[in-house]
Parts: sequence; C-alpha cells; structure tokens
Amino acid sequence: MLKCTRRTMHALEAVVDIAFHARPEPVQSKDIATRQNVPQRYLEQVMQHLVRNGILKGVRGPRGGYTLARERRRITVGEVVRIVSELDVEGEEDFSAGSELGRRTVQPIWEECQAAIMARIDKITLEDLCSRAETSGFAAQLEGADNFAI
Repeated sequence: MLKCTRRTMHALEAVVDIAFHARPEPVQSKDIATRQNVPQRYLEQVMQHLVRNGILKGVRGPRGGYTLARERRRITVGEVVRIVSELDVEGEEDFSAGSELGRRTVQPIWEECQAAIMARIDKITLEDLCSRAETSGFAAQLEGADNFAI
C-alpha cells in the first residue's frame, strides 16, 4: 500500500540531493544528512537498499559516497518509492481482513487512487525534480565551496 512515510521522503530527498549536487566526486552521505538534518546512520540503510536496487552507486574510500547509477532522466520518483516501500513492509497492517463493506467499497477506491498516484509519479524523473529546484532558485551546497545557483 502506498504510504508517504518519513523514510520515503528522506530517500527521495537524498536521491534528488545526489542528482542535484552531481559533480565529478561522489556525494558523501554525511553531507546529505547535514543538508536534510537527519542522522547519517538513518540514511545509510536506505542508501544501501537503493544501491542494491540499481538507483545509486556506492563509491568506497576517503572521498567516497554516492552517485546515480543511471542518468537522472532515467530514474523516476515511482521507482524510488517502490524500492523504499520494500523496507516499510515489515509491520504494515493488513487491511484485507476488514469488513465485507470495506473490502467491497473502500478498498477498491483506495486501490484506484493508489494506481493513479503511482501512474503520475512514474512519469516524474529526477531530471524533472532537479529542473524544479533550479527554477525555484535553490542553490547547490557543495562541500568547501560557496553556495551557487546551478
């Protein structure tokens, strides 16, 4: 079931952060965590899951971090949401055991809405989000450099 969890939002922000701050060196998770104001260890589990699923590439070493595994125009928001939702499956409530009325009326409507949302976010790419950030005047925050608009 589609849920906009805190983990999903942080994962999307992290992936957009990497796409937006793309440069020759990988983006370090400590920099992402600082910009998002979340603990680095909180992001690492999600980042590693995104690496295993082909969204990100992990780069080891003292200047290591993360880069996109594909061009930003080839990664959709829907893809990231589905991958991160795999982490949230544990402990998710099973609503299929609800009342007959709910199964026949509420659940089908909810599933239709979910399908419509997923169809929409499957059309939004990281390129689209980076363009939106640029248009809004968001400035890249690179380590050791003054902020500048991209």
